[in-house]
Amino acid sequence: MSVLDHKIDFAVVLSVHNANPNGDPLNGNRPRQNYDGFGEISDVCIKRKIRNRLQDMGESILVQSDDRRDDGYRSIKDRVDANEMVQEHAKGKKANKELYAEAACRSWIDVRSFGQVFAFSGTDVSVGIRGPVSLHTAVSLERIDISSMQITKSVNSVTSASDPDKRGSDTMGMKHRVDFGVYVLKGSINTQLAEKTGFTSEDAEKIKEALRTLFANDSSSARPDGSMEVHYVYWWEHRSKLGQYSSAKVHRSLHIEPNPDVTESELHTYKRYIYSVEPLDGLEVQIYDGL
Repeated sequence: MSVLDHKIDFAVVLSVHNANPNGDPLNGNRPRQNYDGFGEISDVCIKRKIRNRLQDMGESILVQSDDRRDDGYRSIKDRVDANEMVQEHAKGKKANKELYAEAACRSWIDVRSFGQVFAFSGTDVSVGIRGPVSLHTAVSLERIDISSMQITKSVNSVTSASDPDKRGSDTMGMKHRVDFGVYVLKGSINTQLAEKTGFTSEDAEKIKEALRTLFANDSSSARPDGSMEVHYVYWWEHRSKLGQYSSAKVHRSLHIEPNPDVTESELHTYKRYIYSVEPLDGLEVQIYDGL
């Protein structure tokens, strides 16, 4: 496997229909919005989904979701402590930050992709790893409408000692959803950081596939199957480590405009817009359909 030797930029067009793509726990789990009313999906949320997809592909993941654990470990520390390659450089005379980081990057694809901070008690090293894959917050193309409904459970979670027939307060709740929105996610892969973590061209292909299939095996009560969909992945591979253009210029080359010929049935679909890419001299774009 060869370490990635050229810069990559990418953009993903995805849609949300009657789903909560990323609830805000500080706002009653309502879908995230910025102050202008545009919908947002945090980069942390997207990274979680990428990790899940990589895990589905059989890759070793350090930061595993608790309900998707595939190795029995209940925490990141437990997973790190059980890795012999990493622990060899964690304590005593053999403690070495560089070798510790190198072993961690070899062990887990999410570490060599996104980076990780290792600062645990009982070890003689504290390591911060910067990963080459960076993601922006995904933002909707237009202001989103959020619908809310009150929901009721048909049974109490616990029985009231004073009145077994009394309905508890936990039976009532609220559920929020985005009626419709098309979001754009942007990101890049830095070759200088790829060299430090050992991120390879093969890893980049896996990240691309994870983005293309982002919502596979991701359904929940907030995101029913089919309510979120990736439509296009735009993938720019530069010819050099620094790239011919800045990431900002590459991302601006993707133009999304309202479709003047949209039909009534297409009004709440991704076909509401027209997608085009402004040519950049010497830099070609590859366009992939979502799953």
